[in-house]
Amino acid sequence: MEGAGKVLAVGAGVTGFAVGDRVLAHEAPLPGGSGFWAERVLINEDHAAACPPGLDAVHAAALPVNGLTALQALEKLDLSKGQRLLITNGGGATGALAIQLAAAKGIEVTATASAAAAERLLDLGAMEVVDYHDPHWSVKVRGGFDAALIIATSTADAALPLVRDGGRLCSLTSDAPPEERGITSWDLYVEPNATQLVQLAEQAAAGTLKLAPDPLPLSEGPAAFARVVTGRAGGKKIVLTQA
Repeated sequence: MEGAGKVLAVGAGVTGFAVGDRVLAHEAPLPGGSGFWAERVLINEDHAAACPPGLDAVHAAALPVNGLTALQALEKLDLSKGQRLLITNGGGATGALAIQLAAAKGIEVTATASAAAAERLLDLGAMEVVDYHDPHWSVKVRGGFDAALIIATSTADAALPLVRDGGRLCSLTSDAPPEERGITSWDLYVEPNATQLVQLAEQAAAGTLKLAPDPLPLSEGPAAFARVVTGRAGGKKIVLTQA
């Protein structure tokens, strides 16, 4: 559903791109099975962004889905400087980007992650990192969060009591709990957005948004997929590259 490459051809009426342009895109698979696990893919002009000179293909390909998901979730949560946000699974690709985007706005982020990821997430801007392996993690953090961003499955119910009355909860795992205490609760599904993708790409190119993709040859796609679905990707974003 995401990738980066060079434009080989443009359709009638396309004005934003020309043959040879470097682009990145988030594109839901089209009818017939089109997708980015291929040498060529058909994409919509309004789902693509120009790839800035300072952003290489691997980092560009790793950005669209996780970056747009994090940005759209934070825009919906609508937090301001000094407010507090809880993020579950801060160590994954979406969580790490959400931490950076939130911290850049002065939002105080507490994230759940493995102990091994704690130092990295603190460097990215988290104020506190809680080890999700601890079954009692939810009682060891200070509650009263203005909002929660649920990225780890089966954590919404534990996070909800930590959100203040009238706060907000956004779930990326399709398990938003029923609203209570005036807390707004909803599920979010990422949508292609070229304008937002341009913004994210420029931040990544400038080094203000850090990514850590794991590149592998396209031929290793099946093995990479197996790593992901069996939980052996270690929270890393795997990018398949064409030689």
